[in-house]
Amino acid sequence: MSQQEQLLDEARLIVQRLEKVSADSIWARRSSGHRGALLKWIEKGEVFAAEGREFDLDELNHLEAMVLTGFQYLEKAARERFP
Repeated sequence: MSQQEQLLDEARLIVQRLEKVSADSIWARRSSGHRGALLKWIEKGEVFAAEGREFDLDELNHLEAMVLTGFQYLEKAARERFP
């Protein structure tokens, strides 16, 4: 599995998990824009895969940073729910 595929799989996981964060959570509101941005990257990755293309290094680095930020949002939402 390429780094691009792994990051896109992680992004999908994060999007699914962020959708389940309680609407009452401050982190649900803060992460909603981030979730939308991840969805755009996932779509871009699917288009690239269909065309047989790969992200360049800058795009991979950006996606990796977004994935890490998504995990941080999930962690903060979990800490809010289970202090």
